[in-house]
Amino acid sequence: MGGSHSREGLDLSDSSDDEVEEEEEEQYDDVSDHPTSSSGTQRKTLTPTSISASLDEVDAKLKDLKLKYPSQSPDLPNAVKLYLHIGGNAPKAKWIVSEKIAFYSLVKTCKMDGGDEDEDDGEGGGGSGSELFWVLKVGSKIRARVSTEMQIKMFGEQRRVDFVCKGVWAMKFFRDGDYRSFVTRFQDCLFENVYGVKATEENKVKVYGKDFIGWLKPEVADDSMWEDAEEGPWKSPQARSTNDLMEEFEEAATNGGIQSLALGALDNSFLVGDSGVQVVKNFSHGIHGKGVHVKFDNGGYKGGATPKKGLLMKAETNMLLMSPLKDGKPHATGLHQLDIETGKIVTEWKFEKDGTDITMRDVTNDAKGSQLDPSQSTFLGLDDNRLCQWDMREKRGMVQNITTASSPVLHWTQGHQFSRGTNFQCFATTGDGSIVVGSLDGKIRLYSRTSMRQAKTAFPGLGSPITHVDVTYDGKWILGTADTFLILICTSFTDKDGKTKTGFSGRMGNKIPAPRLLKLTPVDSHMAGVDNKFHGGQFSWVTENGKQERHLVATVGKFSVIWNFQQVKNSSHECYQNQQGLKSCYCYKIVLKDESIVESRFMHDKFAVSDSPEAPLVVATPLKVSSFSISNKR
Repeated sequence: MGGSHSREGLDLSDSSDDEVEEEEEEQYDDVSDHPTSSSGTQRKTLTPTSISASLDEVDAKLKDLKLKYPSQSPDLPNAVKLYLHIGGNAPKAKWIVSEKIAFYSLVKTCKMDGGDEDEDDGEGGGGSGSELFWVLKVGSKIRARVSTEMQIKMFGEQRRVDFVCKGVWAMKFFRDGDYRSFVTRFQDCLFENVYGVKATEENKVKVYGKDFIGWLKPEVADDSMWEDAEEGPWKSPQARSTNDLMEEFEEAATNGGIQSLALGALDNSFLVGDSGVQVVKNFSHGIHGKGVHVKFDNGGYKGGATPKKGLLMKAETNMLLMSPLKDGKPHATGLHQLDIETGKIVTEWKFEKDGTDITMRDVTNDAKGSQLDPSQSTFLGLDDNRLCQWDMREKRGMVQNITTASSPVLHWTQGHQFSRGTNFQCFATTGDGSIVVGSLDGKIRLYSRTSMRQAKTAFPGLGSPITHVDVTYDGKWILGTADTFLILICTSFTDKDGKTKTGFSGRMGNKIPAPRLLKLTPVDSHMAGVDNKFHGGQFSWVTENGKQERHLVATVGKFSVIWNFQQVKNSSHECYQNQQGLKSCYCYKIVLKDESIVESRFMHDKFAVSDSPEAPLVVATPLKVSSFSISNKR
């Protein structure tokens, strides 16, 4: 499997030929395509290099060549040197000088493109009632709304800021004070754009809450829980070794149209597609093999829309299939129960509460290992303002006679219907059945397994909706997926008696650790494409106490992105040095496919082999499914 590297860290090169600079800039300014392979099949693993490229070295080369060069400390406000990254991920990719001296400004406006803009300095006015927002302007070439979509990355030691705006740019500041001033102003503008209020200390406390001062000021946060995590019993030389991804299997799906993966921990896994469910075999190096294909048209499926999700139950002998009412909306009025052994739809269930039909946007197992329980008859449901448990038995505990009911009703056994707009989006469960829920406003709430009425802990949002959430088996770590980043949260805290607990079981008080963010570099983000967003962030899969998840994986466009969990938790990791604000990790591997990826997930931990620190990674596109093993490289 070929390797390739992010070009972000390459030396920047200056040119004295302005005409050449302009010509190259025209050619690469609007690059948005993915990297391509001459063979048509892309199976590369991309690894960002350590961020060691120094603009200072380039500046020194300029002096040696005695090229025309401005003063190192021009007495000009907001002056920067502007670079453009060209060539994408090609071996000859490089940085070029776009403007030797450019001037940036952060302005408020009510328009982005064309026409006369109403702008001011942020003290009011402008817009005549229209929504005002902050914009970054650099020279005549860059005009971008201040947002996380810019994927801004800061290099304090180089006085440098990289970002995306119809291309990948770098601003090099001439003085440390100018760099620090820009970073502070940019973060304040971002806060105001996200929350609609000025970035005062009072407003920040209102937004985050007094218990989350560490999120507001990471430099004063209690990081002891992160540091303790580095010394766990699972930390070993093997875990610290460099790992390579190697593709083991790739095969076409039967009839194509894969919508989701339903990975099993026993003999089989399942591909939920447009025309049915394909059964594949589990092996220590991945999933493959043409097994049984259950076709919906012959199996009694009457769901109308194509199922988007399959939930394994009853020792993986049954699957609940969920179909949305409308394309683009996840809500469903019921489920179809597939008996995998017979290949038939045996029940068509309805969601109902107090005699009224209701909808659910997602379902999941009661706990992380529940799909292995042969007696399992309950599962959890989530809607915009509902969190509940459903039971497939009658109220007196007997299994319903499905032969006498055309659409048997699931029983709402416990839960809560919230009166105010919680706007729930996604949820997941721990090994003991505790529940984590992500919301449209970015909040992440923790519920104990005994009460769904009130969250034990509610983490504040960072302004972006949480579209997917996962949690470790022990409940100590949460991974939330937003469009432009993943957020990793530590739920552990020490109570007044000195006992270590998680936020699922009690209030965490005011010693809540600051989260860490997982991001793509600006170069990789640009290569992933403007319209592609992170989705489906997952931990690797364990269902046993005492075992620790080792990797994180998420999907964006044609990229499957993998982080080393231990490395992300390491407080001394090089990514975190000289950062302002929440710490962000940019060290990952990328699996690149030749079409957009539907889902990326690790197989169950039992399929990890002796020479690998992790079970295989399964990557599904609409037409193919691939398995990758992670081998140690000593």
